Amino acid sequence: MKLTIQLFAGIAERLNTSLLEFEYIGDLPTAADVKEKLSLAYPEAASQIKTSFLAVNQQYASADTILSSEDELALIPPVSGGDGTDISDDAQHRSTVAEHRTEDGLFLITESTLSVEATTALVITPNHGAALTFVGTTREMTGEQRTVHLEYEAYVPMALSQMAAIGVEISDRWPGVLCAISHRIGKVDVAEISVVIAVSSPHRNDCYDASRYAIERLKQTVPIWKKEIWEDGSEWKGHQLGPWNPMEN
Repeated sequence: MKLTIQLFAGIAERLNTSLLEFEYIGDLPTAADVKEKLSLAYPEAASQIKTSFLAVNQQYASADTILSSEDELALIPPVSGGDGTDISDDAQHRSTVAEHRTEDGLFLITESTLSVEATTALVITPNHGAALTFVGTTREMTGEQRTVHLEYEAYVPMALSQMAAIGVEISDRWPGVLCAISHRIGKVDVAEISVVIAVSSPHRNDCYDASRYAIERLKQTVPIWKKEIWEDGSEWKGHQLGPWNPMEN
């Protein structure tokens, strides 16, 4: 069975391709089976493969999910994660998209400069008395290490669906709260905005709680990866909160 698997971030760099044609020998492969066979076939990337999750048709798959050759498959390393040197031409090309937005307009992935005002305006309504906007920017110094700029890559369709899922989760946890998220991809210079998260609610307490929830879930589940470019090298930034499981709530 031939499986076509999209690769991203450090794994794409390590294997020098963003699209892997993998011949699976056997019947009814599960996600766990495929990861194990990939680790054996590509030992140079085995550690990264083992810490990654397989996405099937733009959804994170459990280990026992059965795959078919018709599925849209992607190997998702820890979000903002991986390691490597330079972004491959193929990966760079996939990140270079003008603008993608969900149908309701609340969730955006773009190469263009982000507007705090435009994202915030999406959640302002007559019946909400509180609005809060979180803005993430590129930090120049981390200890003694100077960042020249960041480069972001995304699995765009899945990233948008995961961002929209965060909006649904927030609405379920805090009824009536609205959430909008805009995220940059491509090159983001020092002090430029990489993400804007806006929330609104009838009362301010829900705004504070929902805003913190949104950024933490974004860092956990949305397939967007960040690479720090320094004067003397570069590194994909990995998940910093222990074992990564995007399927945990």
